Amino acid sequence: MNLEEMILISVDDHVIEPPGAFTPHWPAHLKGREPHIEKRNDRDVWMFEEKAAGYMGLNSVVGRPKEEYGMEPLNYEQMRRGTWDLKSRVEDMDANGILGSICFPTFPGFAGQRFQNVSHNDKQVALAAIRAYNDWHYYDWSEAAPGRFIPLMLIPFWDMPAAVAEVNRMAKLGVHALSFSDNPAISGWPSIHDPYWDPLWKACAENNVVICCHIGTGAAAAHASDLSPIDAWITSMPISIANSAADWIWAPMWKKYPNLRMALSEGGIGWIPYLLERADFTHGHHNAWTNSNFGGKMPSDIFKQHIISCFIEDKFGLNNLDYIGEDMVMYECDYPHSDSVWPHSAEKLWGDVKHLSETTINKITHLNAMREFSYDPISKLGRENCTVGALKRRAAAVPVETAPILGMGGAKPNREAGKPVTSGDINRMFESADAESTVSGRR
Repeated sequence: MNLEEMILISVDDHVIEPPGAFTPHWPAHLKGREPHIEKRNDRDVWMFEEKAAGYMGLNSVVGRPKEEYGMEPLNYEQMRRGTWDLKSRVEDMDANGILGSICFPTFPGFAGQRFQNVSHNDKQVALAAIRAYNDWHYYDWSEAAPGRFIPLMLIPFWDMPAAVAEVNRMAKLGVHALSFSDNPAISGWPSIHDPYWDPLWKACAENNVVICCHIGTGAAAAHASDLSPIDAWITSMPISIANSAADWIWAPMWKKYPNLRMALSEGGIGWIPYLLERADFTHGHHNAWTNSNFGGKMPSDIFKQHIISCFIEDKFGLNNLDYIGEDMVMYECDYPHSDSVWPHSAEKLWGDVKHLSETTINKITHLNAMREFSYDPISKLGRENCTVGALKRRAAAVPVETAPILGMGGAKPNREAGKPVTSGDINRMFESADAESTVSGRR
């Protein structure tokens, strides 16, 4: 096997919703209340229910030189077109050697948090936003490029019958991925241990829908202090989901729905061997008084059977797949965020996996994702068109420009030569961006 023969599916990428995404799918009786873009000075701002989204570009720095990574895009022209335009995204995937992709939302929040919050004031309009987003994501994004995307749905946290109905509706279309909070209790929703969620777990199990929990949807990596270099926060960010991972291991739904699956999206894998060792020790040493009961199994067995993990670069984790379970490990690209190594993802990955067996490489690059997400691009597109080599040749024929683009503009934090950028610098930049997008004193 060589680099060009690999088939790569990324189970964690992101999309910047294009202007007008919601309008074609918005119910007529709520016309005028759909999320939409407004221009405010140099900013393109998403507006919904009289509130403006903060900095709209988030971390969409793909295609910039690394020296400009701290400049957060404020409008669509300051982002690489592939972040929000479907044709350009597919071309960027080709240039990167990526066949398939799961794209998490941006404006709604990775798990639709913005819509969940609106439900406290108007449940009807919040549900309309979720359904419109799902329709846009399915019809205008995923299905508009057949075989290239694993479609992803959002659901209303506040209404279980409506959530079940949405899972059933989208699953009939072929959507088998659901974005959910890694810890909904942090945001005021019931704990994953609460039977409140049982109808949702049941619907997901019956429809082979994977519950995808992206980092930052519930728990979040804390900034140690305003003076701490931002590097420390970036380092700990993926591992911040470890606490939630332990919570999911001990959650009750696995006994009730043995074919249910969930994913720790963008969490990395290198830390998992110790988590599983610690979990097994905890169960063996403490269950006499904690009353934990895995039906004769160990916590590590539950993790390996039910919990998907993914990695961008993770040599330690890849060298310890025996402890993690190679059948539930998958690759991620994280386009267009700053951790993505686009357009060199395939080359970087090959350097990290070439010592593994061909069987293992095929599992973690595409076979596991195809199985768990009920996704088969190969039968649609033909295997000969799905490899890294084939995709890169197609991009070269366009051609797709991959050289860094200088001076795209954006919100630049104040920097002093030789002084580390701190958490405080980044937080102040975001606060300034939020203030600029405030409308009538509300965000």
